[in-house]
Amino acid sequence: MTLSKESFNGAFPPPSEVSKADMDSSREEEAVPQSVTRTGAVVPKQRAMGRLVMHSMAMFGREFCYAVEAAFVTPVLLSVGLPKNLYSLVWLISPILGFMLQPVVGSASDHCTCSWGRRRPYILGLGLIMLLGMALYLNGDVMISAFIDERSKQRTWAIVITMLGVVLFDFAADFIDGPIKAYLFDVCSHQDKEKGLHYHALLTGLGGALGYLTGAVDWGHTVLGFSLASEFQVIFFFAALVLLICLTVHLYSIPEVPLRYENEETKLLLEVTGSYKYSSIEEELKKSDFKSTCTGIMAGTESEKCAVPSRTEDQRRMTLKSLLKTLLNMPSHYRHLCVSHLFGWMAFLSNMLFFTDFMGQVVYQGSPYAPHNSTLYLTYKAGVEMGCWGLCINAIASSVYSYLQKILLPYIGLKGLYFIGYLLFGLGTGLIGLFPHVHSTLALCSLFGVMSSTLYTVPFQLIAEYHREEESLKLQAGVEAGDHERGKGIDCAALTCMVQLAQIILGVGLGFLVSIAGSAVTVISASTVSLIGCCFVAFRVRYVQ
Repeated sequence: MTLSKESFNGAFPPPSEVSKADMDSSREEEAVPQSVTRTGAVVPKQRAMGRLVMHSMAMFGREFCYAVEAAFVTPVLLSVGLPKNLYSLVWLISPILGFMLQPVVGSASDHCTCSWGRRRPYILGLGLIMLLGMALYLNGDVMISAFIDERSKQRTWAIVITMLGVVLFDFAADFIDGPIKAYLFDVCSHQDKEKGLHYHALLTGLGGALGYLTGAVDWGHTVLGFSLASEFQVIFFFAALVLLICLTVHLYSIPEVPLRYENEETKLLLEVTGSYKYSSIEEELKKSDFKSTCTGIMAGTESEKCAVPSRTEDQRRMTLKSLLKTLLNMPSHYRHLCVSHLFGWMAFLSNMLFFTDFMGQVVYQGSPYAPHNSTLYLTYKAGVEMGCWGLCINAIASSVYSYLQKILLPYIGLKGLYFIGYLLFGLGTGLIGLFPHVHSTLALCSLFGVMSSTLYTVPFQLIAEYHREEESLKLQAGVEAGDHERGKGIDCAALTCMVQLAQIILGVGLGFLVSIAGSAVTVISASTVSLIGCCFVAFRVRYVQ
């Protein structure tokens, strides 16, 4: 095992301890993948590229399912007869729930003491909820028909089950991003966090592209189409298979070190002195500083003298009120990052949610309200299909740009990447709104991918930078992990909450604007918000030097 400067964030143990650690690692190469700093923070070793790719498979499966939903949720809702006045309700329930519960679950995962790890139990649970949601909204009509014979009741229950499926899927798919990012931050060194986020963006784009292509195939005339009851069931089969495989690979990618906050003196001593399958802190026991932190326990003094139990008791007393207070009182640089993330997602979603409709009505000059056998409706449908190809271009561009980010980062830094992402998206959507032509619009769809990749990587890299800076300052000051340490889970959750808040704002306001001014207002709104966010990114977000 090689002990580098980065592994200790600038804090070296004495040379004798390095040699001892090397001897231990030669005897147990797989048992000692991590070390523990004097602040109590686990510093992971460097991860192989294959492990990081395996970890990123969760984003591939999630985005594949997202693309399937984007392509089929509107036809499904229309096919079961959902009234128009309930459309806004479907899209508002999930982000409202996510915005309220995301920080709570993020904080809970920070303090989870499950032997399987802090994040993976939540990721598994949310993945299963995604699977259940897909099963309900893609197969709800068939399920209800099998149990209810009366036609009127069939329609009512089909609407209820389909709406429930959409809400569950959106809730879990939005929610799962926070624990996945926190899982990456927990088990990777700073350099691997950057690599992992780039792989996340790469596989997010590939998953989206494959999902849109799967939705573009006419499965009704294939063998699977004839074998199953409907095209929706074929799509569910592929989506469920991809999600389960990707989720399994992700959960077995990198082992987590369980969080050990025990109040019993004997149990804590056993944990301190024991060897574990995924990590060992025997080397740290040789350090007098680490021994002194638990001297109170070994001497039979009060447990408050040991920092670990004290911190645990405070965290377990955390209530929803104190958690919201923590979020509101977060450091200003965290708050500014959340606001910039909100601007970015408001711009991105206002364009993406209505893009296929924009292509059908504005670019192709069709009408969704015309009779289904009319030229206007068929023209609109052709525009929607072309819009799906535009979204596929966006997904592919996102994957390509995620690779280019690694090349550009040493030259322009995170600030340059953040600024360019917002600027190009704002200019691209503005040009689409001013010149709504088919070929130019499809070409400019590649800029959507630049924004998508930026939103999935740069803000979380900044979170990692902030945490790294805080840990480095603690090391320099000789301060141990205290009661008020910020957890990565709650910070990732606060950042991800901005996605739900953006959905709520757009669900309330943008639908009203579209009903008055038409779909063209969506790309103009996206351009305006993105350029405002561009200014915020340049002047208000703090970047670690």
